[in-house]
Amino acid sequence: MTTASPIATLRDAAPRPDPAGAAALSIDGVSHAYGARRALIDVSFSVAPASFTALLGLNGAGKSTLFSLVTRLFAARSGRISIFGHDVAAEPGEALRRLGVVFQARTLDLDLSVMQNLIYHAALHGIGPQEARQRGLAALERVAMADRAGDKARNLSGGQMRRVEIARALVHGPRLLLLDEPTVGLDVKARAGIVAHVRALVRDERLGVLWTTHLIDEVGAEDDVVVLHRGRTLATGRVGDVVRDTGARDIAGAFAKLTGADAEAAA
Repeated sequence: MTTASPIATLRDAAPRPDPAGAAALSIDGVSHAYGARRALIDVSFSVAPASFTALLGLNGAGKSTLFSLVTRLFAARSGRISIFGHDVAAEPGEALRRLGVVFQARTLDLDLSVMQNLIYHAALHGIGPQEARQRGLAALERVAMADRAGDKARNLSGGQMRRVEIARALVHGPRLLLLDEPTVGLDVKARAGIVAHVRALVRDERLGVLWTTHLIDEVGAEDDVVVLHRGRTLATGRVGDVVRDTGARDIAGAFAKLTGADAEAAA
């Protein structure tokens, strides 16, 4: 079941303080089904502030379903999801104002300029045009796209569109960034560029990041990782710990052992 649009909840009063020591994202016992098909089964993990967490799973693992629950596109039927200690169901305004999102499907308006896309997004968060333009330029500079602010979105390459979508997600000043398979359809160079830009945001802007992917080469040795397979969390923790616990040589081998999949399937 889908919920009403969460956008209206983003214009509430000034943000309330976060509970001390709260995770950037906490998933606790979340399950979800589409009729008789169980897409998520008692999923639990957390994303620390100012960290890069890779949600790794093959197509059909449940990554996009979980993403939809966190963003309130779907209502969670069991379990609890919170962002910096604010329950997504009980406090949607407080939770979602701290969240920036890059969806797997391209969502830019191709007939608007890059800056117009950002200003429109900012307006949904109650940010006026002048402030939105200032924030937009700052966000575009973070992803090396400030020189394309006046260009129509349709004139950008796939990798450039992704960078703009990341900039748009940063305009309202979130502290947690969710990216759902953000490099799908991009060439090797563009993929590497997007990964590098997001890792720089974690390092320089202290953002918490949840990066969903089926590509093992996007998971770094120092990352936190969540292995999701057929709706279940099979492993969580630092990459090195997951590798050690499975007796594998690397994360590709650990993933293969945990899921029974060919390691090359996610390479």
